[in-house]
Amino acid sequence: MLDTLATTKNFLSSFTFLAEGSPADHVYNHIAPVSKWGAGYWVWSGNQGNLVLSGLILIVGFIWAANKIKTGPESEGSRRYTTTNKLAHMIEVICVYLREEVARPLLHDRTEKLMPFLWTTFFFILVNNLLGLIPLLDIQHLASSELRQHHQAWFGGTATQNIWVTGVLALLAALVFNGAAIARLGLGGYIKHLTAGAPWFAWPIIVPIEFLGQVLIKPVALAIRLFANMTAGHILLATLFMFVFQVWDKAYVLKVPITIISVVGAVLVMFLELFVAFLQAFIFMFLTSVFISLMDHHDEHGHEHEHDHAHGHEHAAHA
Repeated sequence: MLDTLATTKNFLSSFTFLAEGSPADHVYNHIAPVSKWGAGYWVWSGNQGNLVLSGLILIVGFIWAANKIKTGPESEGSRRYTTTNKLAHMIEVICVYLREEVARPLLHDRTEKLMPFLWTTFFFILVNNLLGLIPLLDIQHLASSELRQHHQAWFGGTATQNIWVTGVLALLAALVFNGAAIARLGLGGYIKHLTAGAPWFAWPIIVPIEFLGQVLIKPVALAIRLFANMTAGHILLATLFMFVFQVWDKAYVLKVPITIISVVGAVLVMFLELFVAFLQAFIFMFLTSVFISLMDHHDEHGHEHEHDHAHGHEHAAHA
């Protein structure tokens, strides 16, 4: 019996999220065991591995889905318009919903041009969020004690809880919604929009605030929202599992209830994390659409109506 308990404990301690002194250590990016170019620099990390893996999943997966969704030959009759594969059908439904119910009410005539970027943003974030729920990091540490000891990994973790990754995503979004505004309004119209219709003597105050909002505040909000939500869930999950490891040598009267509560809580948090994975991908894509729409107008009346409409959606996202 004691041998069995010892073996079980050794098995559990192999998992990073149980053996770490701090639950946050499991969330941090792990470098790969490759030659370093000076102290503190590396050529590969677990998050980089996940980014490459997510890119491959998207390329291969969507080529496959497109083949399943596309219209078949005329010889199939009406069936040629039917998507027969369930997974491809789900992807098609998501794409149509995002285009028709989310983007088109905000972007109108520019929806078709901007949807490739918005779809890519949504699914790239979603795939990385979902990959973060798979214990790829812990599987490597279970297979190699050396990787576990040095906190190293070739892939694994959650790339979207890395502030550098979410920062780059937000930077790309900022380039798109500012570039789309200049393309729509022209450089002069873009600058005029920054005055917010205020009298000229208020421009020294209004213009810097509006400009910072466009190029800094909105992108930073996008980056921090995604980073914070993905980080918080993983730390909570790691903390719950760490409780199990901490009481493993204690009496059964303490060990059993804490283990049950921790495991049940972890299962519930995993369902919450799954929901958050979809929600945060949606919010990032949705707010990018909102930020584009806020700088898109044909006349003053239309601008005021659309500005209020977009702000209403943005407040709904914050709620």
